[in-house]
Amino acid sequence: MIFNSFEFIFLFLPIVFVIFYVFNKINFTFSKLWLLFASIFFYGYWNPSYLPLILGSLVVNYIIGTLLGKDRVTWKKTLLTVGIILNICLLGYYKYYDFFVTNINLVFSVNLSLMNLLLPLAISFYTFQQIAYLVDSYRQETKGYNFLNYGLFVTFFPQLIAGPIVQHGDVMGQFEDKKNRLINYKNISMGLFIFSIGMFKKVAIADYFAEFANKGFQMYESLTFVDGWITSLSYTIQLYFDFSGYSDMAIGLALLFNIRLPQNFNSPYKALSIQDFWRRWHMTLSRFLTTYIYIPLGGNRKGPVRTYINVFLIFLISGIWHGAGWTFVLWGISHGLAS
Repeated sequence: MIFNSFEFIFLFLPIVFVIFYVFNKINFTFSKLWLLFASIFFYGYWNPSYLPLILGSLVVNYIIGTLLGKDRVTWKKTLLTVGIILNICLLGYYKYYDFFVTNINLVFSVNLSLMNLLLPLAISFYTFQQIAYLVDSYRQETKGYNFLNYGLFVTFFPQLIAGPIVQHGDVMGQFEDKKNRLINYKNISMGLFIFSIGMFKKVAIADYFAEFANKGFQMYESLTFVDGWITSLSYTIQLYFDFSGYSDMAIGLALLFNIRLPQNFNSPYKALSIQDFWRRWHMTLSRFLTTYIYIPLGGNRKGPVRTYINVFLIFLISGIWHGAGWTFVLWGISHGLAS
């Protein structure tokens, strides 16, 4: 079930929307429970076998985050390290295991078995969100949120699949704000408008240019100079409008429930430099990498050489995060060098 599918637009979304506001008139907690249930159903609709994975991750990270938020815990740094390692291992196992084994087989001429794991939906996004939450809990920046609000923070269906990557400060207060019980017609109209723009980007632009890109990739050995440029530019347009469209749809959907998600794109192809591009492209990922990796590494406070190393590292991590393959590693390296 994707945002532009018939079952989502004409069944799932209207049912969730109507029952949410009906429950709001009865009890605010009921409406949030309904939204959590709907979000879990939305996730499980893709592949129910991965529901235990995200639910187990929710419970473990919530417990660790709650302990980190307590004043009297003396082994916080160890607990934070364990929590981060658990999340990275979970992501690494499902997303990178076969990539590493393939390369080990190639380098050492062995024949280790591949597991051919199906990548769990949205694991890259909810892993980063929960790592950020653990770090903020360690810094005493969280407020002892209850499990219901935490569950919504991670699984809220508009942003669960393809972002934006939200931090607890972006939405937790909104989930607790009882003013959001009321139907806000301005938010609904804005939400439908933004969702429509996003769907136009996805269906009318991204999917259209995807046909040219896919055709070019399938016959890459016989492409002419002009065909090569058409394929490259088509893929560039497809990539941006697909991702930007999904982000717009997510922001619009969230507004239907009086939740404001952070902006994720700001005309990145108008950028005049690599640095400017990354201030405009996938802005919530850039914010995460800056806040939780670049600044803790020292940022630009330890001299030019260390600054260049830190910048290179976050782009390398960004490349690896985007996918398991040497093309993504090289993509990260090239952007790191260019920055």
